[in-house]
Amino acid sequence: MTLLIAKAIYVCLAVGWYALRYPHARRARKTPVVRSARGAREIALLLISLTGLGVLPLVYAATGFPAFADYPFRPLQAWFGLAVAIAALAMFFATHQALGRNWSVSLDVRQNHKLITEGVYRSVRHPMYTAFWLWAVAQALLLPNWVAGLAGLVGFGILYFLRVGQEEQLMLDTFGEDYRAYMARTKRLIPGVY
Repeated sequence: MTLLIAKAIYVCLAVGWYALRYPHARRARKTPVVRSARGAREIALLLISLTGLGVLPLVYAATGFPAFADYPFRPLQAWFGLAVAIAALAMFFATHQALGRNWSVSLDVRQNHKLITEGVYRSVRHPMYTAFWLWAVAQALLLPNWVAGLAGLVGFGILYFLRVGQEEQLMLDTFGEDYRAYMARTKRLIPGVY
């Protein structure tokens, strides 16, 4: 493993992410939104996450900027990054397959929205967030730069901690006791742990 290959793996992770999401985004647009928590706060959180998981690391992968924050490349660390990137893409794929037309990039409830509790959602309420955390960890392992490597953990962390409570409230408002019962038997991100 070399630094160039590690950067290429990160770029493949970002491209793979988009390739998996694109058909679901197109299909979801055809289903009307009946309730939404979109607004300036939501847009700001999405932009912060995009900057940390996409913009900064892609600039680094393409240009090496900011070079002042580089640390020595460790091939074994990058191999772990590859394994985590594969896990992130697999989890991301599983969440989209389970959600179908219920998927949305924002906090939206769509027409005929159903509470999904099967597949990857059987034991984790927010497996898409799990996938994003895995992406952020993969990024940190693949890119030996204190800014670009850790930007995903910071950017997505801000989105997650400021958004997950609002998302759960939206689900409670929509599905009531069914969602409350689902919360009681599942964890947020890691089965049986958290």
